[in-house]
Amino acid sequence: MRLATFNLMHGRSITDGLVETGRIGAAMAALDADVLGLQEVDRAQPRSGHADLTRIAADALGAEHAMFVPAVVGTPGEAFRAATDADADGVDPHYGVALISRYPVLEWRITRLPAAPLRAPILIPGPERMRMMLLDDEPRVLLAAVVATPIGRVTIATTHLSFVPGWNIRQLHLVSRALRTLPAPRILLADLNLPGGLPRLFSGWHRLAGVPTYPSPAPQIQFDHVLADRRGFDRLPRVVEVASPRMPFSDHRPLVVTLRSRPGTLPLA
Repeated sequence: MRLATFNLMHGRSITDGLVETGRIGAAMAALDADVLGLQEVDRAQPRSGHADLTRIAADALGAEHAMFVPAVVGTPGEAFRAATDADADGVDPHYGVALISRYPVLEWRITRLPAAPLRAPILIPGPERMRMMLLDDEPRVLLAAVVATPIGRVTIATTHLSFVPGWNIRQLHLVSRALRTLPAPRILLADLNLPGGLPRLFSGWHRLAGVPTYPSPAPQIQFDHVLADRRGFDRLPRVVEVASPRMPFSDHRPLVVTLRSRPGTLPLA
């Protein structure tokens, strides 16, 4: 079972500044993930050619089960408002997260997370250098699925937490609480905006991979994580491979984790 998380940065390259759907599709196919969590996903945004990036990724993976959930309506950094469940099928520009699965999805669950009430500095990538900007936080969303995998039912989720220090920890607690209402085992594929071992420290969940993913040209920090709840953890296959390949777009690299059952391991009930 191959799982991956990837902050797309709406598919824009930090070298040429372009968003090319063919390039995005080829990169998604190369990941070859059975379940893929995506963050900073555009739908109907002018900056990404009004493309549906979730559909491009799902088609590239040959995945029949996919859901995009907007966190905001409008364009981050310009004019936007918090999305609601009523906006899911709207025609306005949307920005949020997506979960894509080659395995059947038995249930979807959406949990909305409030934005931080204050601005915070953030590094913005560019073709030549990074620049610091003071930005308003955005509302966030957790998208979870109960997936019928080859080892049985597994809850797999994705989210993109706030860049505001402390607020992202609060959101992580909300995420953990929400996911524990769904069946174990539970796995989170996410950009948590928390470096290294902090997500494990603040959530108590197991860290399945420890490699830097940001910034993409020469990663030094791990903001992107694959975590597994300690409740039900012993029912998961073991990790046999971890990768963070360079992609032709985004300021993040994906994080890919391959799980494999030991010989003789029985499927989960």
